[in-house]
Amino acid sequence: MACSSPLSSTIRFRTPPIPFSNPKFSPKPKRKTPTAFALPPPSSAVDGTTLAVIGGSSVVALAAAALSLADPEMRRRSQAEEVGGGDKEVVREYFNSTGFQRWKKIYGETDDVNRVQRDIRIGHAKTVENAILMLTDEGPLEGVSVCDAGCGTGCLAIPLAKQGAVVTATDISAAMVAEAEKQAREELLTGNDELTPAPVMPKFEVKDLESLAGKFDTVVCLDVLIHYPQSKADGMIAHLASLADNRLILSFAPKTLYYDLLKRVGELFPGPSKATRAYLHAEADVERALRKVGWKIRKRGLITTQFYFSRLIEAVPA
Repeated sequence: MACSSPLSSTIRFRTPPIPFSNPKFSPKPKRKTPTAFALPPPSSAVDGTTLAVIGGSSVVALAAAALSLADPEMRRRSQAEEVGGGDKEVVREYFNSTGFQRWKKIYGETDDVNRVQRDIRIGHAKTVENAILMLTDEGPLEGVSVCDAGCGTGCLAIPLAKQGAVVTATDISAAMVAEAEKQAREELLTGNDELTPAPVMPKFEVKDLESLAGKFDTVVCLDVLIHYPQSKADGMIAHLASLADNRLILSFAPKTLYYDLLKRVGELFPGPSKATRAYLHAEADVERALRKVGWKIRKRGLITTQFYFSRLIEAVPA
């Protein structure tokens, strides 16, 4: 899911956007030892009351000792049974109910968020900002067709429409789509006159990724692959690439030994906010899936805050 729009047509952040590297030379960022762990926004919906506070030096020992005391997979199966299906049904149900309320608040501009939620908001906004920089690096977006796959409440779709892009915005959650359309009307269709005509409204649709069809200049899918295990993510990456003529922009929670251990420890603290499965993806696996369908990574970057981390890539036909 993407987010409600903390961005305006002019994007400002206290910290500058991350630099994007040439695929042939991508120096590793300095590793920070977080005091707590959370996945990117559409993940297991971590909030401040359920975070595991972990010292970097004790992660491995704590993980080894604690993993034997809990069965997160059993909890996941129970969640799926409650809504009568698998991952997709769990995600749809969650983001149409309690998850919608939680993430609408995090993605929005309200002050009614705790420190962790505010940090995740900032991290996801940085991902959106850098995706927009990728989209505009070759010129204006006027008339460019863009599919925002997993639009959430509109934080990417609305700024793109303001820049003249022809946007199709989709999400598995009807509640998210309704909120995105509401915010788009408020931001795009008010305060305009004959001298400043309103931007073209995005076309909003309730669809999962598998149901997407059509052709677009660019397809963007931010923080959605976290709901797909790698076996299914390969097919989804291929499907999204088939919809794009020129560019595919993806963000995902990177799978490294360090992040994977933190994720596993975090799963030992079940609660009402841990409502969906969260899958990490190795960048090498994503790159392999792209190569398999004739695409290559042109730009890449890593966005991190204290409680948020996401790998952002731009792929083009090889």
